[in-house]
Amino acid sequence: MAPAHPDRDGQAAFATFRPRRGRAVSAVFAVLSVVVFGLIAVLLPGLSVGGQWRVGDRLFFAGVGVSIAALLWRYATIRATPTREALTIRNLFTTRTVPWQSVVDLRFAGGDPWVTIELDDTDTVAVMAVQKADGSFGRAEASRLAALIQALGPSATSPDVQRD
Repeated sequence: MAPAHPDRDGQAAFATFRPRRGRAVSAVFAVLSVVVFGLIAVLLPGLSVGGQWRVGDRLFFAGVGVSIAALLWRYATIRATPTREALTIRNLFTTRTVPWQSVVDLRFAGGDPWVTIELDDTDTVAVMAVQKADGSFGRAEASRLAALIQALGPSATSPDVQRD
């Protein structure tokens, strides 16, 4: 077995967290929503064939399909990007950068659908990029995030951390 390469191991530890199952499902359904609502908009019987659907109705259905696709696409782009200084968390509606020194705990138990981190100001932040739906991959990613918190968080032993 070849020895571990420190640069590659360091890069792997700081790889971006992304969900697998939720990302794939949302991307597929985003495309399907555009196709289905687009077909509905095109196939609605108009006034010329005895129907009651007008151009505004067709545009509404097309707009609904695009809106659903936009929301699903945003879900597909959920991620958490670690650096040596902080964790940038992009959830469904918000993006937040949290310094490692502010993270005091990580929770991923019970019925939680994703990891939650607790901050030193008692605030909690969901990390939707690490999901329980991903099974063993999700658990491994939660362990990797916990290791980063332990190595870089307030309990880490480094020269710039003062202990009381």
